[in-house]
Amino acid sequence: MRRIRYVVAASLDGYIAGPKGEAEWIIFDPELDFARMFKEFDTVLLGRHTFEAMMQAGNRTMPGLQTFVFSRTLRQRDYPDVTILADRSEEMVATIRREPGKDIWLMGGGMLFRSLLEAGLVDTVEVSFVPVLLGAGIPLLPPPVGETKLELTRHKIYGTGIVSLQYALKAGTHPEPGD
Repeated sequence: MRRIRYVVAASLDGYIAGPKGEAEWIIFDPELDFARMFKEFDTVLLGRHTFEAMMQAGNRTMPGLQTFVFSRTLRQRDYPDVTILADRSEEMVATIRREPGKDIWLMGGGMLFRSLLEAGLVDTVEVSFVPVLLGAGIPLLPPPVGETKLELTRHKIYGTGIVSLQYALKAGTHPEPGD
């Protein structure tokens, strides 16, 4: 079965975007091997806000990745290069997960992460903490959510001060919806 990996950058105080969705605070370290990372995935899951931010940056798709966007307002006919899912259908995500292929990149946002976490569909949480404090914004994991135990599986500190942490979810510790 394919793994669903929440791979995201966050500020040190736990935000994945600023109050208005801004992400210019994310710095890039030359040691980060994005080409290698992209080869680990063939599918990406996005919430509507993350997808809209990508489009504003000029990217309607991510080359080489089948893209699923979760939105109740976007219409499929307007976005033929991606698949629009009208709800956060855990059954649909479970089906995608069972299909053959590479890992699945859960890119964002926080609400989508929370719903898939509560459904027991997230396998790893991989956060690259950027050395900045935003003070407000879109949280890595919006409340309410129950406790989930994690196990550190990898870490790396970069010269720019970015700290990348990879955690596996411990078996049987997925939160209950609304906890």
